[in-house]
Amino acid sequence: MGVYELVKDDECAVADPIQNLCDLEEGFASKKSVESGKNLVGKAAKSSIAGSVAPLKKLVGDVGCPPSSAARNPRLVSLDVFRGITVALMILVDDAGGFCPAINHSPWNGVTIADFVMPFFLFIVGVSLGLTFKNVSNRIATTMKVVLRALKLITIGLLLQGGYFHGIRSLTFGVDLQRIRLMGVLQRIGIAYLLVAVCEVWHRSDALVDSGYSLMKKYRTQLLVGGVLTATYVYLLYGLFVPDWEYQIPLQDGITKFYSVKCGVRGDTSPACNAVGMIDRKILGIEHLYKRPVYGRTQQCSINSPYSGPLPSDAPSWCEAPFDPEGLLSTIMAVVTCLIGLQFGHVIVHFKHHKDRILHWMIPSSCLLASAFCLDFFGMHMNKALYTVSYTCVTAGVSGFLLAGSYLLVDVYGIRRPMLAMEWMGKHALEIFVLMACNILPIFIQGIYWKEPGNNLLRLIGIGS
Repeated sequence: MGVYELVKDDECAVADPIQNLCDLEEGFASKKSVESGKNLVGKAAKSSIAGSVAPLKKLVGDVGCPPSSAARNPRLVSLDVFRGITVALMILVDDAGGFCPAINHSPWNGVTIADFVMPFFLFIVGVSLGLTFKNVSNRIATTMKVVLRALKLITIGLLLQGGYFHGIRSLTFGVDLQRIRLMGVLQRIGIAYLLVAVCEVWHRSDALVDSGYSLMKKYRTQLLVGGVLTATYVYLLYGLFVPDWEYQIPLQDGITKFYSVKCGVRGDTSPACNAVGMIDRKILGIEHLYKRPVYGRTQQCSINSPYSGPLPSDAPSWCEAPFDPEGLLSTIMAVVTCLIGLQFGHVIVHFKHHKDRILHWMIPSSCLLASAFCLDFFGMHMNKALYTVSYTCVTAGVSGFLLAGSYLLVDVYGIRRPMLAMEWMGKHALEIFVLMACNILPIFIQGIYWKEPGNNLLRLIGIGS
């Protein structure tokens, strides 16, 4: 899920916690540094700061901060730590989610720990884009790079989650193009990255930023885009009419079983008759959707709910129908999550004091959380599969608080050593996702066997086949 390759050109903040207080402020003649300059270099420094960088370099040197440290250490360590925490959470969900309902994805309405993983990554991509594209000299060339990087992510996603690798229970590989899954985690991230990056490159004004209001004014077009996307999603989710539909499941010996689902409703958000699934069935085709949807663990569809299990005797006809959690309509709100992260990245670019940054993160995060619980109370439930507005708000709000906490811990107080593992995982997020979350490493190990496929290394270490 990580996209470090897409954001490795970040040009903000600190990699050395010893120098963090200096590096984060270096290059900006803030009021605090000017006052310090008066005491350190006297009236001569005061008169020279406006017209020359030499007194500023002397000022930085006097307090023990080399002037080129920001150039040598361009990464925001707290962002890597945040990304690493998300990767660790992803691994925990993949490995332990089947044994603990609180960790596994919610079967439908409501949120669990697992339901924060995808929004965290989207939020981080948005923050990173705010740093990467803070200075764009050639918009056309930059846009071409953005398109190529997005295509790279989407292609990798198709290979990994389209069905090419079948999992650790089978040594077969390959994919039927008539049944390939078209959407997925990396495809969603690639789409969000593309749209938000283009929005950042082409839609921002030249207004100066000295307050929260001026920040909103500078990026008002981006905020308008987010509002339009949200309104479009709400209109389609609650306004489209969902007719009856049917699907089929191939059984053994070439037998196919047909199912019919009765709907004929508008504005329904149940697993069977929501507009999210209808749009995917119409545009992508039901054969190209995810075959094991989360609602298979609901009480209607599993006697072991909230775990997977056999169908109850009175199970509704939609229980075995494909449904893609990374579908087209729900991706609209995923883009909004990324746009929210972008605005948090703008705070890093335009505000250089720690207190200002944390304040401009905490206020919108609190508002997002309050909005989420209000919407949920009035019936717009938090739902990861549909990516509802309330779900967008609660996950973005928690993301903002987690970013502020990581920033305070790592970049302000310099507590970096306990977070080294998270930092490393954050820098190699895409590789970890490919190897672990997509079972590439287990599949590779399983491919080495003695005489017959069952005698492989996985069986030796107790996983078995």
